[in-house]
Amino acid sequence: MSSKSYKQITHDLNQAISSLRSAQPDTLSGFSAMSKAALQPGVLSAIDKELMALAIGVATHCDGCIGFHVKALVRLGASYEQLTETLAVAVYMGGGPSLMYAADAVRAWEEFGTAK
Repeated sequence: MSSKSYKQITHDLNQAISSLRSAQPDTLSGFSAMSKAALQPGVLSAIDKELMALAIGVATHCDGCIGFHVKALVRLGASYEQLTETLAVAVYMGGGPSLMYAADAVRAWEEFGTAK
């Protein structure tokens, strides 16, 4: 078992982002506005958009992305099946390295919510 804790990763990143927000409020406000607009439900649901964000996070090997987007998926009521199907596509698109991060996303799901 890996020593990564996605609760700890997201907590630590939130603290660092808060410091950056204090130092660069305009940039971080712009990023927050972009995030809110991009993830707002439209033709695609909020869950669909979070699943896409998670797949990109897995494919780009971003621990913070995995933590934040899995946490959002749990909050939104996504199913474990939706999570794992999305991870299968991410692994297909990203190969072996994405498989390792997909496994981490399952661990994050188990940490933030309930698994199968």
